[in-house]
Amino acid sequence: MKKRTKMILLIGFASLLVGCEEERRCFRPDYTPPAVPRGVTSVTGNWEVYISWYPNNDQDLAGYNVYVGSEPEGYYTLIASTPSANFVDRDVLNGETYYYAVSAYDYSGNESELSFDLVFDTPRPEGWGARLWDLHIFPNDAGYDFSSQLVLPYTDSRADIFFEIDKGIPFMWRATVNTDIQDFGYTTSIDDVDYAPEFGWILMDWLELVAGHTYIVWTEDNHFAKFRVIQVGSNFLTFDWAYQVDPGNPELKLVRERIQKRNSELSESESVR
Repeated sequence: MKKRTKMILLIGFASLLVGCEEERRCFRPDYTPPAVPRGVTSVTGNWEVYISWYPNNDQDLAGYNVYVGSEPEGYYTLIASTPSANFVDRDVLNGETYYYAVSAYDYSGNESELSFDLVFDTPRPEGWGARLWDLHIFPNDAGYDFSSQLVLPYTDSRADIFFEIDKGIPFMWRATVNTDIQDFGYTTSIDDVDYAPEFGWILMDWLELVAGHTYIVWTEDNHFAKFRVIQVGSNFLTFDWAYQVDPGNPELKLVRERIQKRNSELSESESVR
C-alpha cells in the first residue's frame, strides 16, 4: 500500500510542475500527515477482534492503516487499510493476545504516527442456546464444563457449575469449592460484560437465577467464564456463554493472587481504622 501511494505522489507532483510552466503559478506539495487516530478500542469475539476508533476530521483523509503486534512495545505489522473507522481482525486464534495500533493517511501519501492508546485483546470461544436440565429429573444433563463446552452429569469432576430447581426456584451451583460465581445483574447482551469485577464473589455455593441476568464464573483452574440466562423453564435452563482459554487473562478475570492481595490490603486497612 505504501509503495503504491508513493507512486501516486510522484505522478501527482509531476503534473503540478507542468501546471507551473503553463499557468505561471506553482502549488506547494503536501507533506503534512493527518492527525493521529484517537479513542482506539476493541471488542472481544470468537475467532475475531472488532477494533474501532474516532473518525478523523482531516479534509484530505484517505483512510486508515491497522497494525498488530505480539507485545505492547514491539514491532507492529500492517494488516489492513480501511476507509472506515473500524476493522474486524479475523486472522486470530482464541486464547492468543494481540496488540493493535492505527494510523491515518491522506491522498498525498502522508501517514500519521501510530495511535497512542494501548489496545490489546484476546479472542475467546462463545456459544448460544446451551441447555441444562434440573438435576432432580435429568441428573446426567445438569452440569456444565466451560473448557470442553460439554453438558455433563452434575456429579462429574469436570463440571464447573450445575443446575437445580428447588420448590419452583431455579438455582445455579458451583460444582467445586474453589469455583466462584457472582450475579452481574441484568444485561441486554452477554457482551455487556467484558471484564471480571474484582469483588462480588458469593460465599454461598449457589445463587438464584433470573432471566436476562449475566453471571460470572471463576473456575477452579483459574479461567473466567460468563453466562447469560435466556430462558428458565419448568425443568430446564437455556443460556448463552463465553469462556477465556487464556488462564488469568485480565480482560476476562483478574489473576486470583491479585484479588487475594487486594482483599488482604483492604482487610489490613480496616484493621488499622
